Amino acid sequence: MKPLISKKFFGTIANKYLIAFVAFSVWMLFIDDNNIFFLRKNVNKLKSYRVEKAYFQEKIRNDSIHLQGMKDNAKNFEKFAREEFLMKKKDEDIFLIIEK
Repeated sequence: MKPLISKKFFGTIANKYLIAFVAFSVWMLFIDDNNIFFLRKNVNKLKSYRVEKAYFQEKIRNDSIHLQGMKDNAKNFEKFAREEFLMKKKDEDIFLIIEK
């Protein structure tokens, strides 16, 4: 009768280096603080931060152009102040029309 588990198979499984490698792999992939799920989440965050960075860089570029235009022309500056901050001249009334 032939045994169910041969000595060669048992020797391979019982190999201390293989056991150590499997244990280390399981530990690093699933149990450690920097496991594969944590790394995947951080990669996704990094992608979203890169998209945000591009958005804000474009916004900074547009605002810099707008600011330069206001520095060059005093009328643009006055128009911006009146529209955005509701500033007015002396003896002047402002009426706000709010559309729904």
